Amino acid sequence: MRKLLLSSLLGIAITAGAQNVKPPAPVYPVPTANQLAWHKLETYAFIHFTTNTFTDKEWGYGDEDPKVFNPTKVDATQWATVLKQTGFKAMILTTKHHDGFTLWPSKYTDHSVKNSPWKNGKGDIVKEASDAARKAGLKFGVYLSPWDRNRADYGTPSYITYYRNQLKELFTNYGPIFEMWFDGANGGDGYYGGKREKRKINGATYYDWPTTLKMVRSIQPNVLFFSDAGPDIRWVGNERGQAGRTNWNTITPDTLYAGKAGIEKLLNTGSADGTKWIPAEVDVSIRPGWFYHASEDSKVKTPEQLFDVYLTSVGRGSNLLLNIPPDRNGAFHPEDVQSLYGFKKLLDERLTHNLAKGAKITTSNTRGNAAAYNGAKMIDGNEKTYWATDDGITGASFEAVLPVPKEIKYVVLQEYIPLGQRVKSFTVEVFDKGNWKQVADETTIGYKRILKIDPVTTGKVRVTIKASKAAPVMAAFGLY
Repeated sequence: MRKLLLSSLLGIAITAGAQNVKPPAPVYPVPTANQLAWHKLETYAFIHFTTNTFTDKEWGYGDEDPKVFNPTKVDATQWATVLKQTGFKAMILTTKHHDGFTLWPSKYTDHSVKNSPWKNGKGDIVKEASDAARKAGLKFGVYLSPWDRNRADYGTPSYITYYRNQLKELFTNYGPIFEMWFDGANGGDGYYGGKREKRKINGATYYDWPTTLKMVRSIQPNVLFFSDAGPDIRWVGNERGQAGRTNWNTITPDTLYAGKAGIEKLLNTGSADGTKWIPAEVDVSIRPGWFYHASEDSKVKTPEQLFDVYLTSVGRGSNLLLNIPPDRNGAFHPEDVQSLYGFKKLLDERLTHNLAKGAKITTSNTRGNAAAYNGAKMIDGNEKTYWATDDGITGASFEAVLPVPKEIKYVVLQEYIPLGQRVKSFTVEVFDKGNWKQVADETTIGYKRILKIDPVTTGKVRVTIKASKAAPVMAAFGLY
């Protein structure tokens, strides 16, 4: 009796101790709170709209007469409504492209909507867009091109003052801005106030980005900065809509700057030993061009093509920034709208109902044998819980047994990235006709990995993490 009581007490003590097992130590670098919130956005829209929409160009030369900008109506409410209803979480407006034409009445230039016939020069598209976004529950961001083919002083120090003054206008007058977007298209031929010449700048030093970004952050501390090199979000290295199959959220940016040549592969895959958390954003247009052209109305990406882009962006641990350019009426074209709703329908049909819910999860190792870290945490719907292994266990597996066999087409995995990105390689197997069959052999996971597999009806799925930087921490597992 005494022996039984002692055994029972020891069991209670062991169980209590297991529940107090310390979580895994972070694997640095890790995302900031603002970066974590950014990861959760997953999909948002780019809005390219300027004089190019009316001159049928992609890159304006800078000599456009502001009077060419004359939409019949700017319907920012339609933009925001369509985006909200099709699952987008934010919009980023091109407030000034390379032609230098500003979509708000900037007091620092005449190349602006204030000198257009639209609303008799009294209109402000940045205000209409930012107001519509917030009313719809979308975050709002801005792109202000560093290159300006209109400005006579481009390439001189005074232009940097001009650029910063415009940023002050944007970040002071239009409410919270979640992301500031700038690219590496810098220098070349342009109007330049009538000079009509080519100008070359040193992209590594001319803009003095650290000072500019410090100024912006002093106005809005929570803004995230996107460029080739970050410092918060990096370009994915192409405009095809494809993150790397290997995609680390980390890079070492000490020698990188916007527009630096030859870094596309690094940007696409990231670096396993990178010193900074700078995840990739995938920017791609719903049309061949970034601005509206009537000749491209028949070339809008289909819902199926958009779904494929989703798989190679969000499905590879990046965020998707999809460009939808308003037409000359100032609204999304019906072809684009139809495709966006079709895309949303596919997402709902294919990736909404997690067949792994209710599955029995067994693991090869559970941290401290604690319920707080067991495999069931991957299917509990709580983003703050996760399966973890003991320290030193960097190769582990889990098996999901479904209540009844189901047809599986997609496998979704998520790491608990507040503790860093860890998984280097993994496989997925399904139990088919009495045998385990491998259906995927991949590398990184990150915030989210979506694998499209050949459809198979199965009652058991096994995921094996072959290599990890440290104890794996898996936040979610889904079958669809």
